[in-house]
Amino acid sequence: MNQTLTVQSLSQEAFQKYGEYVHLAQVGPENFQLLGKSPVEFYPDLVIQNIGKSILGVSLLRVYPRAYEIEFTEHHHDTEEGLLPLDGDVFMHVGGAPQAIPDLAVEVFAVPRLTLVRLKIGVWHHAVFARGNDPVNVLILLAERTYHNDCEVVECRKGFSASP
Repeated sequence: MNQTLTVQSLSQEAFQKYGEYVHLAQVGPENFQLLGKSPVEFYPDLVIQNIGKSILGVSLLRVYPRAYEIEFTEHHHDTEEGLLPLDGDVFMHVGGAPQAIPDLAVEVFAVPRLTLVRLKIGVWHHAVFARGNDPVNVLILLAERTYHNDCEVVECRKGFSASP
């Protein structure tokens, strides 16, 4: 016998027995933890997901247009990082690991929206730059609480131009 199912509206109450969700358009400092401030806003661990023997933190980085000047760089000793620009293209700086500070050599890459980037353990990087005049939301995939327990940040003063 065919059963006709009724489609429900997605709500936290109706869905809680199956999992959880976050509507990224509703992410803001009024309802989620915010680290940093505009032009670089980081909303950590919006969803925590058990992926076997590890816990994945799914975070959102929102970058607003700003000068193409790298001020800081960071790396993680124990985890890789995934970045996925959702609604715009970005520029990302990276540097090989390990390298001495302050002589850190970095390169800048243009990353098209909807391109998933995997950074290896130890690769220097920091908040991406919006390419254009609109803010860009970037999905960040890291081990839970990496930003607290596995993040070395150093000053790295370098500028770059907006081509290609």
